[in-house]
Formats: sequence, structure tokens, C-alpha cells
Amino acid sequence: MKRKSRFLVTMLCFGFAFFYVPILSMIVFSFNNARLATVWGGFSTKWYGKLFENDQVINAAILSLKIALLSATIATILGTMAGLALARFKSFRGRTLFSGLVTAPLIMPEVITGISSLIFFIMLAEWVGWPAQRGFATVTLAHITFSMVFVTTIVHSRLSEADVAVEEAAMDLGSRPWQVMKDVTLPIISPAILSGWLLAFTISLDDVVITSFTTGPGNTTLPLLIWSKVKLGVTPDINALATITVSVVGVGVIIAGFLMNAAERRKERDAQLAYQSNL
Repeated sequence: MKRKSRFLVTMLCFGFAFFYVPILSMIVFSFNNARLATVWGGFSTKWYGKLFENDQVINAAILSLKIALLSATIATILGTMAGLALARFKSFRGRTLFSGLVTAPLIMPEVITGISSLIFFIMLAEWVGWPAQRGFATVTLAHITFSMVFVTTIVHSRLSEADVAVEEAAMDLGSRPWQVMKDVTLPIISPAILSGWLLAFTISLDDVVITSFTTGPGNTTLPLLIWSKVKLGVTPDINALATITVSVVGVGVIIAGFLMNAAERRKERDAQLAYQSNL
């Protein structure tokens, strides 16, 4: 048993090192004074200053955030409705087809999704004259199509585990369907909705493949900008940009974890109070 536990601990440490040592080394070399990213030339924060003076990077970051915020919000709304339909309506005409269409992007390569979106936008421009050029709108629509699948899956899983009797009891007590949705269903699935939004936001923010097919001149997102710079060699300003991205994502994950834990504790407290009031 001791030999087995040592093996598991060793594999666990190896796995963590495999994932996090490159990230830590990137963070360390973002404070490198030398121009070469792999040669340590002393501690310096000058690359962060140069990064914030680069208008190209700032504009790309703002564009990526706009696309990610809008696409994640719309994808969360559509994905939540799709998850509700799949979880609460067990049988309706076309359910199998609808379920297949919703989950297809999960197993479809991003290259296929990007090419399909590109062909669709080209045909749409020929038929109705829109879009005149690919850019913010086309990238946002493509990201919504791709990321709403993950929201649907998360919400559907959460609703499948939830007790339907709670909603039925609320309706028996006189609540209308919209009241049940607002007062019972949404609080139950709120952690799943938040998780789905964060996942959709992250997927949209760091997407390269689909964005490269659906964007146009003058609409370069941050991942595409980083990809174009990395082709010429990794420089300390790229390390600084990646470090800021990792820091922002880490803070967001921590805040989301606190919010979800607080919501879970509040739900358990309300259930306990309800149980005690019935004694």
C-alpha cells in the first residue's frame, strides 16, 4: 500500500509539474531584462511598460474582450434555454435531431467548424448582402455557435440531477410557470449558468482556429496577434502579455469559486431552515 501511495504521489507531482512548470517559467522570464526570452539578463519590468504602450496589443485585447463578453452572454442565454428544453421536455417531435445538432460541435474539429462558418458567411453575403466584410459580427456569431454547446451540456447535467418535485410543488401551491422559473429553477441552476458563462468566455477569449476563418482585415483578436508574433520567436513582451492573461483568468476563477461556494452554502442554509420549520 505504501509503494502504491508513493507511486500515486509521484505521478501526481509529475502531472502538476508538467502543466505548471512551463507557466511558472514563462512568468519568471516576463521579468527578464534581456531581449531573448530564454536568456536571463536580470530582473526588470520594462516589458510590461512597453506592452501597455503598444496600441496594437491594447486594441486587440479590447476587441477580444468585447467578443468574449457578448458571445458568452448570448451563448449562456441560448444554451440555458436549450438545456431546459432537453431536461424538462423528455419527448417532443424532433428531439433527437435537436439534441444531435446541439451537441455536434463538441465532437466536430474546430477546423471543420471554422470552414463551415466561413462558407456560410460567404454564401450569406452573396444572397442578402450581409456581411459586407468579416469582422466583429461574424466572429461573435461563430463563437456563440461553438460555445453555447458547452453551456447546454452543463445546464442539462445540472437539471438532470435536480429534483423535479420541487418545481411541481411550487406549481401545486399556485405559482405560475414563470414564477417557478424565476424563484425555483433559476436559483437551482445558477451555479451551472455561471460555470457555463465562464467556460464560454474562456473558450471565446483564447480561440484561434475559428477566429482565423471568420475574421477579416483590421479585426485581429489577441490570440491571433500572439500567434503571429510567436511565429517570429517568443519575446519577453509576449511572456508579459501571457502573464497578465494568466493572472486575470486566475483571479476570475477564484472570484467565481467564492461566488459558487457562497451560493451553495446559502442554498444549504435555506434548506436547513425549511426543514427545521417543518418539524
